[in-house]
Amino acid sequence: MKNSSVMMVAAALSAMLALAPLAQAQTATTAAATAKGKVATASTTVTATVTQIDQKTRQITLKAQDGREVSFVASDEVKNFAQMKVGDVVTATYTEALAYEVKKGGTAGASQTIAGGTAKAGAKPAAALGQQTTVTVTITAIDPAAPSVTFRGPAGNTRTVKVLHPERLKDVSVGDTVEITYTEAIAIKVESAKK
Repeated sequence: MKNSSVMMVAAALSAMLALAPLAQAQTATTAAATAKGKVATASTTVTATVTQIDQKTRQITLKAQDGREVSFVASDEVKNFAQMKVGDVVTATYTEALAYEVKKGGTAGASQTIAGGTAKAGAKPAAALGQQTTVTVTITAIDPAAPSVTFRGPAGNTRTVKVLHPERLKDVSVGDTVEITYTEAIAIKVESAKK
């Protein structure tokens, strides 16, 4: 199962990298505050049209709205490749988010989750893949004059970081933990050309 996840990551990343140079990308960034934390997200969408496709070699050429083209060979991990036709529209959306929350007490730790899926057999190609990494660190020192916070990570390593908004340190104490979650996801879909 882990090997198939790695292959799906590789296939999704290669598709995104192939589309990246075409980007007339629309990036949206948002931020939201929680009681003792914050969430920031950013999303980029790239759309291109299939202009050439060779089913035998699996080579495909995509054209962006600005006229730039990119060609690449789709790996065997791209399911339902035979369903793709000239004129189809490929859309890739990459989203990432960073969240943190200060908690009273707790222990340092780390975890990672990867999930994904692909289109059903016979459908147009599509895939989604997400990864979430959570690290909990313990605050070991606070310097309001700097302003900075020193924390110890799950492996025992320490780091001191500047605090951008010192007013948020008001209710934070040595011994509190900070849960930091980084999430990234990519979704790729192919749709028939609109008539």
